[in-house]
Amino acid sequence: MVMAQVRFIEGAGPAEIADWIGVRLARHLAVGQGPVAITVPGGLTPFPIFAELTKQPQEWPRVQVWPGDDRIVPEDHPASNTGRVRSLFEPLGAHVMRLQDAREVPHFALAWLGMGGDGHIASLFPNTDPRADDPLSIRRLTPDPLPPEAPFERITLTIPALLASDELMFVIRGDDKRAVFDQAVRGDSDLPVARLLAASHQGVTCFT
Repeated sequence: MVMAQVRFIEGAGPAEIADWIGVRLARHLAVGQGPVAITVPGGLTPFPIFAELTKQPQEWPRVQVWPGDDRIVPEDHPASNTGRVRSLFEPLGAHVMRLQDAREVPHFALAWLGMGGDGHIASLFPNTDPRADDPLSIRRLTPDPLPPEAPFERITLTIPALLASDELMFVIRGDDKRAVFDQAVRGDSDLPVARLLAASHQGVTCFT
């Protein structure tokens, strides 16, 4: 695998990351009158950043927020990424999309990703053998093993759908995850995150 070009921003807090996202969102909204789509991760790390981002005076009714993945549960279930994201962004007028209902996936202004300690991105776990040439944009799949904290089937954007974006962004917390990410950046692994980075053509920024 080839080495990915990644810009690292060390020690960034939620407000700094939200400001970085906000600048890019405003830039895209200033061009044309159509919708601007971003995809965002689930889990615990993003929500303090979401809280800061929702304070910004963006033209929210033109923003589409796509979960990068979700658990196959009702939206009122605590494990639903979509439900939690919807509760934050829809009061602002933004449109939160449901992967189960999607027929087409747009080009994203920004694809924001997290990463698990096993190198998974979205719900593309190592056992699912995600491919950069996947013909589908959305897949339903089952992690193996099922994470004990969220033992549910998943629906997820694929690598090509995530790469159909102007920029890629990661928030990586903790030394263990950083070591996995650095290995992927060097092209020294075949984990899902490494496959994504090897196929990336756009700017990649990683906040730590």
